[in-house]
Amino acid sequence: MTTDVLMSAVPAHYGDPLREQRVLESSAGVIDRSDRGVLVVPGEDRLSWLHTICSQHVADLADGESTEALVLSPHGHVEQHWQVTELSGTVWLDVEPGAAGDALAYLEKMRFLKRVEPADVSADWAVLTVSGPSTGEVLRAASLPEAGALPGGGFVRRTAWGADLIVSRTTASAVLDTLRAAGAAPVGMLAFEALRVAARRPRLGFETDHRTIPHEVGWIGVAVHLDKGCYRGQETVARVQNLGRPPRRLVLVHLSGESDVLPPPGTPVELDGRSVGFLGTAAHHYELGPIALAVIKRTVPDDAPLSVAGAPVAVDAD
Repeated sequence: MTTDVLMSAVPAHYGDPLREQRVLESSAGVIDRSDRGVLVVPGEDRLSWLHTICSQHVADLADGESTEALVLSPHGHVEQHWQVTELSGTVWLDVEPGAAGDALAYLEKMRFLKRVEPADVSADWAVLTVSGPSTGEVLRAASLPEAGALPGGGFVRRTAWGADLIVSRTTASAVLDTLRAAGAAPVGMLAFEALRVAARRPRLGFETDHRTIPHEVGWIGVAVHLDKGCYRGQETVARVQNLGRPPRRLVLVHLSGESDVLPPPGTPVELDGRSVGFLGTAAHHYELGPIALAVIKRTVPDDAPLSVAGAPVAVDAD
């Protein structure tokens, strides 16, 4: 049985996605993200090896420290996005839903004679997220650490959106109950994604395609270290960094709101009937209305009369 079959779909909402967004903005909510893939890389060579095969500087990652990393093609196109955590002699990677197989295949292909033992443990471990300004208060009320190892296994890592908890699937339901009792309201993925869009944070497979390079979507510094040793795709990263001219850019756009049905990711963004990019994630935001992330040609002005599926859209220049 595959990992994807073992993992069930996560809740989209709990009755009112707009109210759930307000919770994430004003206090704290807990989101079930257990559809993400989880891998472990134990072994003496884990950090030095991963350092050579990804875009991030991880050779000196301290115990309990987390970061993001990319796997690039030889031409510098984004192929994978990892959340990386070093803990107690093991590197943990969590990836987009359905991406664990590709991540493991890449790790196995690049393993050679290194002392590492990569494994897909998605069937055993789940990702839960506490998000909002009261995240720390919720963790303290739940008697959980704000970062680091959890009693009984797993860990907490702090993030731009709050904190992620990697917990055993056998205890995930109980941990969710504990977090809710500690003050975190149940929140679905629709609300979490709407705030991600508003914050202009890209997501692999939604704001990326087969041609995406890190500069286009803001992953330089976040997931790409500019002063580390050689890795696949580094030449493209260095060239674009030096020239300062990525061919496309990530923007937030306001949709017309003529329909409650949001256009799907990949819908062309057009200017005068010509495609100048593609739409990423679209969402109904509780304050901004219908919004989306889009990747468009760098040369398209912010005030250009763009359209998506025949309806006008406007670039948010802020």
